[in-house]
Formats: sequence, C-alpha cells, structure tokens
Amino acid sequence: MQPLIWLGILAVLLVIEAITAGLTTIWFAGGALIAAIASYVGAGVMAQILLFLCISLVLLIFTRPVAMKYFNKETIQTNANSLIGKKAVVIQDIDNLAQTGQVRINDIEWTARTADDSQKIGKGAVVLIEEIRGVKLIVKQNKED
Repeated sequence: MQPLIWLGILAVLLVIEAITAGLTTIWFAGGALIAAIASYVGAGVMAQILLFLCISLVLLIFTRPVAMKYFNKETIQTNANSLIGKKAVVIQDIDNLAQTGQVRINDIEWTARTADDSQKIGKGAVVLIEEIRGVKLIVKQNKED
C-alpha cells in the first residue's frame, strides 16, 4: 500500500510541475520516486521519508542551477531590467548630495544617481547602468570612457 501512496505523491507533484512549468516540484518528484521504490523493496517508513527528503534535497541543490541555466537561457529581459549593464550618457551632472543627475538612454531621460555619495560624474560622461531603484538608475563611471 505504501508504494501506491508514494506514487500518488509523485503523480501530484508531476501534475503541479506540468501546470507551473517553473521547475518547482520536479526535485521532490524524484525523491518520491526513490521513496516508492524503497517502499516496494520493503524499507521502513522512516527510511522512506529520509530517502525522500535526502534525494529531493540533493536534486534541488546539485541539479537546479544547471537546469535553470539551460531552461532560462532564452529569457529576454524586458522593460527597465533590460537597461542593466548598458551604457548611457550623462545629460545633467550627477551629484547625490545635491540630488541632481540625469542620463539619456534609448532617447529616454532617466534620473540617475551613483552608489557612492562622494562620487560625482560630469555632463557628457558615459556611464554604465548597475541597477534600478524605483525610477532612478544607479550608475558608475564607465572605465573605457
């Protein structure tokens, strides 16, 4: 009877995985499969649970990063996140303490700040966009500039 319970858990986890397609439960489905096999060969309940937890954890830790690398490589960042790592031109001096600074990228003007309050960047400089905080771009001086 216990192998059927584990196979039922396996089926539920696979259905959830099929619905979400986000690599969320597949690791636990592998653990449930091993626990079902262990149950079939006569392992005790505690051994089955430990196998389920250990196999699921090992699969999650060691295979998820590799799977995410291959499954998400075609994901294209959209909207503002696509700006991270790109270059912009300073159109107003960037000074965090004076609360000034603007850059232009893709014909759009953005408020810009640096990560370090002591750093100032002059008009006309080329900067690299490091992150986005709210509606402000956090930039740094481009080393190649």
